[in-house]
Amino acid sequence: MEIQPIGFFRSPFAQKFGIPRQSGLVEELEGEIFLVPEWRKAEALRGLEDFDYVWLIWGFSEHVGAKKSATVRPPLLGGNRRMGVFATRSPFRPNNLGLSSVRLSGIDYEATDGPVVKVLGADLMDGTPIYDLKPYLPYVDSHPDARGGFTEERQWNLLNVKIPDEMGDFFTSTQISTLKRILELDPRPHYHDDAGKEYGLTFCGVDIRFRVEGDCLKVIEAKNNR
Repeated sequence: MEIQPIGFFRSPFAQKFGIPRQSGLVEELEGEIFLVPEWRKAEALRGLEDFDYVWLIWGFSEHVGAKKSATVRPPLLGGNRRMGVFATRSPFRPNNLGLSSVRLSGIDYEATDGPVVKVLGADLMDGTPIYDLKPYLPYVDSHPDARGGFTEERQWNLLNVKIPDEMGDFFTSTQISTLKRILELDPRPHYHDDAGKEYGLTFCGVDIRFRVEGDCLKVIEAKNNR
């Protein structure tokens, strides 16, 4: 079976670093799905606006040629323990397929290259191929009492983020709020704890540099690369 993208994702992230590790962790993070011409039809989306959430089936396009293994080292476990690939959401998968539940924020039927599907909370990089959209069905897709395996071993400890006032020269207040939420989740690999190390990510076309000391993350530089 061969599958082809039905669309491509537009994200504030041009690189992998900094993208939330799971969908829904940054609920306000905006993204858009631009359909390919074959499926760029209003009738293909008829009824979708009646759902609050959708499933995205997408491709780990940056890992197509990567070596695959039966076991992987989940970052959540510090990269020190191996788990079966099928017990993780590692991008190094046999068929490079990803699955994300995202909030549907709207459908722009009037866009020049529309209809465009607008979503919130996605964990995808800009340009990611989308292979399918499916509505999220609460009566079968929600299991609030389900066990979470090894992911329950670690609690999320949010960082105290300090963003200088001059960041307002690069971002809107909404974008700054979203960026702060992204940085609070600590985008560094879990096994990194070097107070002197400088990290960088690109968000909305702006290169951002930061350092982490203890539980405090401080943005030290921003540069527009547009």
